[in-house]
Amino acid sequence: MKCLQLVLTLFVPLVVGFSAMTVSSEAPAPDAAAGDGMLLVANKGDQTLGVVDPQAGRQVATVAEGGITGHEVIASPDGRVAYVPIYGNSGVGKPGTDGQNIDVIDIASRKVIGNVDFGHGVRPHCALIGPKDGLLYVTTELDKTISIIDPSTLKIVGAIPTGQAESHMLAISPDGKRGYTANVGPGTVSVLDMENRKTVAVIPVSGQIQRIAVSTDGKLVFTSDQTKPQLAVIDTSSNKIKAWIPMPGMGYGTATTPDGRWLVVAVRTANKVAVVDLGTMKVAQVIDVPAAPQETLVRPDGQAAYVSCDASHQIAVVRTSDWKVEKLIDAGPGADGLAWAGRK
Repeated sequence: MKCLQLVLTLFVPLVVGFSAMTVSSEAPAPDAAAGDGMLLVANKGDQTLGVVDPQAGRQVATVAEGGITGHEVIASPDGRVAYVPIYGNSGVGKPGTDGQNIDVIDIASRKVIGNVDFGHGVRPHCALIGPKDGLLYVTTELDKTISIIDPSTLKIVGAIPTGQAESHMLAISPDGKRGYTANVGPGTVSVLDMENRKTVAVIPVSGQIQRIAVSTDGKLVFTSDQTKPQLAVIDTSSNKIKAWIPMPGMGYGTATTPDGRWLVVAVRTANKVAVVDLGTMKVAQVIDVPAAPQETLVRPDGQAAYVSCDASHQIAVVRTSDWKVEKLIDAGPGADGLAWAGRK
């Protein structure tokens, strides 16, 4: 690494006490679904992809990335391959290196087996698999686009303009027809026509936002205000803000449960997770977790939510049956992006 001091400044957090959180001592019931996949975590601090066995509750392997550094990860639908965009050594909108490639990693062999090179610095960040077409979509911030990649050939086959700077995170509607980007610095959400590859609307939200998620029925979009402790709820039929939900601190990553009842929100500044009842549009539960929670991922069976906690190098496992922290899993430094690699 060329500039150790910069990376240490960015990724090594202050030691934060965590005596207030209680981990449930109840032994969870055996869960076959947890054994049907692996949890992937982007460890920013040591530039690795972590492979976590969720049933054993431990990180079983790390794979060194081919650059500095991956913030996010997504797995192929068959759970065999992980795609890690190499973003750079800074945060969104901040000075630093400009990543220009995606590492393709075979999960079973723990090896980098492929690469997508954009040919210039684009800061690729959030990668998703299209729910209908199976294509790989990734935010390419510096080009103000979503790049489209054919996973079978690793060729770039198209792009969708977002019309905004700092298009950091992407969510795709369940039918695959609409995409939504959280444009951090502009504080806007771009609405994308995924089939015709164009921007159809830009929604003003706040002075700055972070992260984004879509409801299971595709009717709502959620993004976290970074100027006030509140969550914006956008009506996708009108592309307008429908409601604001007060948060116990600045929200960050969000994820819905498969049944559509709950939204799990990482509250980074308060070291908590807020659970929003989507029927009442109110916070129903607040859970203590380790410092600097970043991203949330709800397991496909809906029985657990995983929350990456940057400052503690841990992943909190939250049972959705009673909203208790079941256990903490040690990951790598700067634990951030999460993905589920299901076994088929």
